Amino acid sequence: MRTLCASTLIGEFLIIGFAGLVAMKMDALGQGTVWGVCGGAMLLCVLLCGVVTRPAGVALGWVLQVALFLSGFVVPVMFILGAAFGGLWWASVKYGRKIDEVKARYAAENPSPLGGTSRPEAGGA
Repeated sequence: MRTLCASTLIGEFLIIGFAGLVAMKMDALGQGTVWGVCGGAMLLCVLLCGVVTRPAGVALGWVLQVALFLSGFVVPVMFILGAAFGGLWWASVKYGRKIDEVKARYAAENPSPLGGTSRPEAGGA
């Protein structure tokens, strides 16, 4: 689950940065406000990559998805991008958990003889 969710969060990191550039061009918003909000959201994306497998990680990810969608009130295209990333987040969580279950089942059924992972070593003769 970590890989799929982290990939989605890194994509959101970039989208939030680009949305900040668009919002910065608006007269009603100051640069400090825009980069304070966008910088905080971008930092949250990076931090969530590390804690997404913890109990509150997925819930915080959903909070970020809602905030990303609601940012469409400032930059209208974010309604579309927020909905798209919300769908990606849902898929990342759902299918990431399924992948984790399959991996755990495979590891239980096929233990490695050395007690480590069952990957072949590279550079064999």
